[in-house]
Amino acid sequence: MSLSVNGSSPKLNFLIYGRTGWIGGLLGKLCESQNISYSYGSGRLENRASILSDIDTIKPTHVFNAAGVTGRPNVDWCESHKVETVRTNVVGTLTLADVCREKGLVVINYATGCIFEYDEKHPLGSGVGFKEEDVPNFVGSYYSKTKAMVEDLLSNYENVCTLRVRMPISSDLSNPRNFITKITRYEKVVNIPNSMTILDELLPISIEMAKRNLTGIWNFTNPGVVSHNEILEMYRDYIDPYFTWKNFNLEEQAKVIIAPRSNNELDATKLKTEFPELLSIKESLIQNVFKPNQKTSVA
Repeated sequence: MSLSVNGSSPKLNFLIYGRTGWIGGLLGKLCESQNISYSYGSGRLENRASILSDIDTIKPTHVFNAAGVTGRPNVDWCESHKVETVRTNVVGTLTLADVCREKGLVVINYATGCIFEYDEKHPLGSGVGFKEEDVPNFVGSYYSKTKAMVEDLLSNYENVCTLRVRMPISSDLSNPRNFITKITRYEKVVNIPNSMTILDELLPISIEMAKRNLTGIWNFTNPGVVSHNEILEMYRDYIDPYFTWKNFNLEEQAKVIIAPRSNNELDATKLKTEFPELLSIKESLIQNVFKPNQKTSVA
């Protein structure tokens, strides 16, 4: 990025795609709290002319892509809406990256880490996580398939910072997109340890990454893993002492979902090295999610 004549960095001005999305909305609030100028993109990502118009009008210093199709109520939607999923997740994201490259702009792209699954080299419970350079091994859902596809293509763009988000969680326990909110409402849950992303801690880090003009692929999760049951135990201890839940196994889960789900551990060493203050997943859950919402005394 260019520097002004006196050597100081230019005033930040962010262009954000994903106004109606969860992460996009939170980004706007963060910009307001940090007094960062920002605007939401008005066009659709697959429309090159509208992106060019947004950039020419807003003149951003950085572009954030929090738009994308995940499916409502869940990724099973993508199985029956494949063209719509490709149009946004692949064509749209590539178009944005390509236009921004022409304009000399860094794109912070919120991607997914749900493109891996535990395997022989990364066994469940081993603590061996998938690294940024590992080739995705999970294409069980069409959503994950499109995300792995576009991540590979985006790796050719030197102006893109790809952030692999997993099972996002925030302190807003009323948000239906919040992983904790989801599993507290399920009739039954599987109990598998996974890497997860605490948005309250990591979204501010993504803004800092933009300021540093970081690019490439990043496992954008808190270090370590946490199981569904461990989260629900915290929920019971901090929020609702009467909360109960039931478990079922992957075979039983498969009978009530259309597409398989990704379960994995991502190695967050690269992110932790760049941001040493990053908390482990369990520490972050307690500090950023459960303590702010605490309703019961914890023994």
